[in-house]
Order: sequence, then C-alpha cells, then structure tokens
Amino acid sequence: MYPFVRIFAQCLRHRSRPLSPWDTHVSHHRVLPWDLDMMNELNNGLTLTFYDMGRIPFSLRIGMWDRFRANGLSFTIAGSALRYRKRITLGQRLEQRTRIAGWDARFLYFDQSLWLDPDTCAGQGVFRSAVVRRGRMVGIEDEVLPLLDTPATADARPELPDWIRHWAAAENARPWPPER
Repeated sequence: MYPFVRIFAQCLRHRSRPLSPWDTHVSHHRVLPWDLDMMNELNNGLTLTFYDMGRIPFSLRIGMWDRFRANGLSFTIAGSALRYRKRITLGQRLEQRTRIAGWDARFLYFDQSLWLDPDTCAGQGVFRSAVVRRGRMVGIEDEVLPLLDTPATADARPELPDWIRHWAAAENARPWPPER
C-alpha cells in the first residue's frame, strides 16, 4: 500500500522550511516491517517509494508544487536508474538526499541517495521527470525554469553531469516500443 501517511508527515515536517531549487533536501526515514521483502531487506519496489518520500517534500519546499498547480503543470517520472550498494534492513534509519541534478530540453533530472551513515551510501537513484500540461510535455527552459528560479538563485543552477547526460542519451537511443 502506498505510504500516504508517511509522505504527508514528511510534507508537514518540512512545510515551513523553504529551500532554493538548487539546494539539497535532506530527510530521514526508518525501515518498518512492511517495507521488507522475503530476504528481510528493503523491498526494491518500496525503494522507489522511499525516493517519492524525498522528492515530493522537496518539490513543496522549493515551491514547485504550488507554482506548477497555479500554471496547470504537473511532473511525472519518465525514467529511472537505480544503483543498490548496501543492504537496507529492518529498523535502520536512513538519511535521504534529494536534489535537482540538472535538465535538458525535455526533462528535469533528480539525483537521490539513501545513506546509512554520513559515509555509507546504500543506494542512489536518478529520476528523469517530464513536466506536463493537459497531457503534453512542456519545454524545461521556457516553461519550467522561470517558475523555479529567481534572480538570487540563477547563479547556483547545476550543470547536468556527463554521466547523467550519457544515461539520458542511452535511454533516448533505446527502441520504443520494445520488441515483442
């Protein structure tokens, strides 16, 4: 079941702490019994949901949520790449870091990571997000950045890392629809 209560709690916890769109949102989570799979570690599907529990409050803190709603926009995940490096087990406290890694003409890229302690990264996800209005994608430079940025934050805009650019190029080269 989707953790609406946990996401709502994260949103409440961070609602009065605005953040620049180019800063990193840090949140903390605890692994509960229903988050586990048959191997007693964080279920891989729920790992994606944990990343939701960082991305949604982040979007509220940077003002994305309200500005997008006011302009008839929403964002949807259009691709992801995850890297699992350490087991995440029952009761562990996780620190999650969420940031916008950059963008290209069509997508925003979120870089998120789960940390067991300050020096031990358990996993990382890169999420490619399309911004849509009435079911159609809108341009990032023309329609999205003006809603996110202010003159005070423009100098802090991140440059899309080469490794994400290469991943995006590989995704764009992948045939669609897949072969039967």
